[in-house]
Amino acid sequence: MDLESGVFAEDDPKRIARSLKASAEHSKRRKAGAYQSAMSMLNFYVNRAGRNLSAERRRILEKAKVELRRVFGKD
Repeated sequence: MDLESGVFAEDDPKRIARSLKASAEHSKRRKAGAYQSAMSMLNFYVNRAGRNLSAERRRILEKAKVELRRVFGKD
């Protein structure tokens, strides 16, 4: 899945979620559904950043997970 450059550096959780959704839906290389692929990429980034992630950045990315569920209708 090809991601928009700098998507995880965004400060707006809604923008992160919309970008991940668009990337997942347009990808022809994903093996799972668009929602699962987008959420996997977000979780992968959070897990790989680990302790190097500031509390503020982690908070933004956790909000992006909630927003991603919302934009995919998985409330």
